[in-house]
Formats: sequence, structure tokens, C-alpha cells
Amino acid sequence: MIAKIKVIVLIFCTVVAFIILMIIKPVPQDIAYHNFADQRKIFDVPNFLNVISNLPFLLVGLHGIKKLRFSQAASKINRMYAVLFIGILFTGLGSAFYHYAPDNNSLVYDRIPMTLVFMAFLSVIIAAWIDIKAGSTLLGPLLLLGTTSVLYWHYTELNGVGDLRFYAFIQYFPIPLIALIFILFKDTANNKGLSMLVLVIGWYVVAKLLETFDKNIYGATHFISGHSLKHIAAAIATWYIVRFFEKKYTTIPNNNHVHTQSF
Repeated sequence: MIAKIKVIVLIFCTVVAFIILMIIKPVPQDIAYHNFADQRKIFDVPNFLNVISNLPFLLVGLHGIKKLRFSQAASKINRMYAVLFIGILFTGLGSAFYHYAPDNNSLVYDRIPMTLVFMAFLSVIIAAWIDIKAGSTLLGPLLLLGTTSVLYWHYTELNGVGDLRFYAFIQYFPIPLIALIFILFKDTANNKGLSMLVLVIGWYVVAKLLETFDKNIYGATHFISGHSLKHIAAAIATWYIVRFFEKKYTTIPNNNHVHTQSF
């Protein structure tokens, strides 16, 4: 009964947050968003550091996919993490593609993979802290919502009435929602590895701050911009997701035996 009340609280907060966001007037994409501080062309690659700084996403995604081979988790858990790791991999590819020639059209390929990561991560948290079946069942609808939020934004931009609200909800609301899940279900969930997931959120917040101060950081360093550093910080956040999975669910061969890693 108490668990049901906690779930109702989560649903209520989600609905209220969405209603509040929808009350706000539509927010178009600021065209200045594409005007990043560091636009240097190196090795004939435009915006070189903003492109190449996405490499860590590829490495983290591939490492996560590799670790799935050693998973001892239920198939539902593996499916959620597979989507998550593939999303991380394609985030690197999509972001590199966007930064090579930044505009609203290429930004679609940057944002869709990110929504896969956001929504798959939320599913993982729901599965680990609330209910595995619920997390697995919600994976598909959440991925559809995430993808739709980007396509809706792009459609509105093409029609001259850009609206970022839905996408902003998908990107930002999972952070306080996940924090609330940690608080509400701290006594009923296995909290092993929670510190790693807190680091995921912490590094993501750092990434957003670096993005905000893109020009300030580039002006101070004259070498690297806040946006390039944002990619690295965000990749570190995803690395802690892989580490959480690795510690909690995988086994590794050791002297021809297999043992489960522990915290």
C-alpha cells in the first residue's frame, strides 16, 4: 500500500511538472545556439574539438555493449541496458555529425540518441528501485516519448513556430524525478551502487554548466571551449552508468572460473 502511494506521488509530480511546462509559451530554438565559441578548423574538420570531443561517448558505449556479454542479469534488465549503451554510442556519432555542420536539421541527429539515453536510464532506475516489470514495460513508451519530443520540436521549427517545451521536459525532468525515486524508495530498494548513480547526475549537471559557460571558458583558456568540455563531462556521466552495470550485474573470467563482481 505504501509503495502504491509513493508511485502515485511520482505520477502526480510528473503530471504537475508537465502541466506547468505546457502553461509556458512555446520556446523556439535560438539560432544563436549553433554559434559555438570554438569554431576552429583543424585537419580540414570544421569545429574540430567540438567534433572530436565526442569520441569518449563511442568508447563508453562500446565498452558497455561489450560488458553485456558477461551479464548475469535478467533479460529484461539486459534489454534496457542494451538500449542505453547503444544510445550512448549513437550520441557520440550524432553529436559529431551535428557539430561538423551545426544547424536545426543536423541537431535532430544529436538529440534523438540523447533521448534514448535519458529514457533508457529512467527505465533502469524504475526497474532497480521500484519494479523490474514496470521499468521494462515503460521502456518502449518512454523511448517513443523521447523520440517524439525531438520530432515534434523539429516539425514546429519547420513550420515557423518552434516549440522546445516537450524536449526540455524529456531532457531535464528525469533528473529531479530520479532523485525523488532515490528518496522515496530508499528503504525498499537495493541501494548498492547508489553513489555511482549520484555521480551520473552530478557529472551531467557539470556538463550543463560547462555548456552554459561555453564562451567564457574558451575566452579564458584560448584552447578548449566549455562545449567541448561538456562532451567530456557528459561522457564521464555515462561511464558511471556502465560501471554501475558492470559492478551490479556482470561477471568476468578469472583463471578459467567466473565470479560475480561485488561492491
